[in-house]
Amino acid sequence: MVTTGAKRIVVAINPNASFGKSRAVGPAVVHTLRAAGHEVISLTEPDYEQLRIVAEREVRRKPDALVVVGGDGMVNLGVNLVVNTKVPLGIVPSGTGNDMSRGLGIPVGNTELAIDALLEALEHKPRLIDAGRMRHAGGESWFACVFSAGFDAIVNERANLMRWPRGRSRYNLALLRELAALKPIRYRLELDGEPLETEAVLVAVANNVSLGGGMRITPDALLDDGLFDVLIVQPLSRTAFLRIFPRVFKGTHVSDARVDIRRARRVRVDADGVVAYADGERIAALPVEVDVVPDALRILAKAPSPASRD
Repeated sequence: MVTTGAKRIVVAINPNASFGKSRAVGPAVVHTLRAAGHEVISLTEPDYEQLRIVAEREVRRKPDALVVVGGDGMVNLGVNLVVNTKVPLGIVPSGTGNDMSRGLGIPVGNTELAIDALLEALEHKPRLIDAGRMRHAGGESWFACVFSAGFDAIVNERANLMRWPRGRSRYNLALLRELAALKPIRYRLELDGEPLETEAVLVAVANNVSLGGGMRITPDALLDDGLFDVLIVQPLSRTAFLRIFPRVFKGTHVSDARVDIRRARRVRVDADGVVAYADGERIAALPVEVDVVPDALRILAKAPSPASRD
């Protein structure tokens, strides 16, 4: 495929995506984009922080697009570089979770189809979606998928330290290991200024549908409605948790009376001794204030048809 209009594209590659098993994806993206007539600046650095620094420098030069190759951590890197700019973000998923790609309808598990989708998206106007702005002790940062603070974040922290197994089963194993220590957390929340104190095992503020490689925690969330879906899971016994958990992959857990989903534009989350995650990345200890910023991100992906929202 030869493009009708050559673009200058920065491609940021995570060589360690999926523990290195996806190393061939980045070069394939660069080769295909160049073959299509685009000017490509390929970035591969030995660690995440160095990659962020060089990618930030290139984004300041106002390329026609930033494309990230990796998982949701790479998406988070890209989001924090291009949010509230005119530089669109493209994604070629090659990580473990790839939940942002799932939510955007970008093919997961098929590199060729994902690159084809990117090439097609480059020929059209970017899709506008919302972003979540986080204010915390470390300053201000952004997310596009899900902010989590509770049992899910604890599982994420353990999973990120594991080297085996790979894929979604890593999260499942981490979950089972942490389940032995499952206990309620006392949360102090504010939803659009309304205070709420409650005990829960999980609180998540979602812009997207899933986390953890396809766990559809907020199945009705929309990326462009100007609202978060706030998930609150009331205290559960280990047995009850194990009964509900398999349903999360289809999103049917929301019918359980102990699962509460509310919508809000601004959320403050506080609890003692809890560290928050967003897009699979460690953010900061609570408290964290989160607000949704409509149309803050330009994404190289097709917008869903009206029928697909029904």
